[in-house]
Amino acid sequence: MRPKPREKQKQMEMFEVELDRLVNPAHPLVKLGAQIDWAVFDEQLGKTYHETIGAPGANTRLMVALHYLKYQHDLSDEKVIGQWVENAYWQHFSGEQFFQHEAPVDATSMTRWRARLGKAGAELMLQQTIQTAIKMKALKPAQMKRVNIDTTVQTKAIRYPTDARLYNRARERLVKEARKNGKRIKQSYARVGKRLLMQQSRYAHARQMKRAQGCVRKLRTNLGRVIREIERQNPQGKLAQLLAIAKKIHAQQPKDKNKIYSVHEPRVACIAKGKAGKKYEFGNKVSLAVTSKHGWILGAQSHDGNPYDGHTLNEQLAQVRGFVGTKVKEAHVDMGYRGHNHQGEETVHVDKRHRGATPRALWKHMKHRAAVEPTIGHCKSEHRMERNRLKGEQGDTNNALLSAAGMNFQKLLGVFLRLYARLVGWLAWGRTPLLMAI
Repeated sequence: MRPKPREKQKQMEMFEVELDRLVNPAHPLVKLGAQIDWAVFDEQLGKTYHETIGAPGANTRLMVALHYLKYQHDLSDEKVIGQWVENAYWQHFSGEQFFQHEAPVDATSMTRWRARLGKAGAELMLQQTIQTAIKMKALKPAQMKRVNIDTTVQTKAIRYPTDARLYNRARERLVKEARKNGKRIKQSYARVGKRLLMQQSRYAHARQMKRAQGCVRKLRTNLGRVIREIERQNPQGKLAQLLAIAKKIHAQQPKDKNKIYSVHEPRVACIAKGKAGKKYEFGNKVSLAVTSKHGWILGAQSHDGNPYDGHTLNEQLAQVRGFVGTKVKEAHVDMGYRGHNHQGEETVHVDKRHRGATPRALWKHMKHRAAVEPTIGHCKSEHRMERNRLKGEQGDTNNALLSAAGMNFQKLLGVFLRLYARLVGWLAWGRTPLLMAI
């Protein structure tokens, strides 16, 4: 059922304190809360609720604000709700009238709300940060003419996948799910598997590779025995799906394609980006479109697996067009986009950097292409794009879009923060003569 609209109380209860009396009207978060068009979220996300069935959902402005703050400060669901109770400015930004001493929702409500949000809702949150920046004139039309596009790996929160770990983990999950469904397991290999996994890691650390491989073979044999025992009992539902994953892990070879690297996240891909410190990364590919100057994110696309960079360009530019219209005229990409065959109105420049052969005006803009790399780094280190903890393909999509929205949200606050610091400086300068006279 749709969330009930908030109505402003005419009279406050005993011991309640109005937030307007606590917060500074010039604070960046207060200013930004007045600039965002919250009615758009009520209109668009309200369509995902049934008109009459079910209890009223959590307030839309509250949930949107919590996710903006979560991805701005790189917090978990539990921590963002805990800090919300302590922070009057966060409560005011969420639309509260009085200071609240208790958590507004449980942390699990944020998980369920993200599932309802979907890709369209996450794109709306990113689009609103762009529209707010345009409304505040922090993002000007001239800045949107040229964008830099690049891809990165959104890593998943999984353990490093070795054969020994995968065999042992698949066996553990199978035994647990089978017993949950009432199946009889004659031998679970719980203690044996734990000991073999420990021995394998120690042998590998000591470079006794033959003994380590012997432990791996025993772990694989134990997994095969558990698989055959469950197969004889006609598994159904979730157990059958888990059995199919375990059988693929048991059968896959080192040089196979489309391998499984995690039992609970079987869609994770192994991506090699040519980095010296991290040869392989496990997750999915994300494409970002960033303005050539000032680093505003105009688009973020999550792609399942490890597609070729050039094949992601059309989809990325189409998303940018949906957000800002036809204002983008030129796109600068690196050599990984060669052979992209883009058919849109935008002119795509591949960064070949032939000094002398490249026109001087184009060379000037091509040098700005590398400015997309710090933006990617900030999204990963500060806005939760590294070690994504959201589940499945929808979790990959939502996390990439919300991470980009958190980056833009941080930049919006920075605009007001600079104005606020300037105002404080002016006031301090105005009081200085009076203090000196005293």
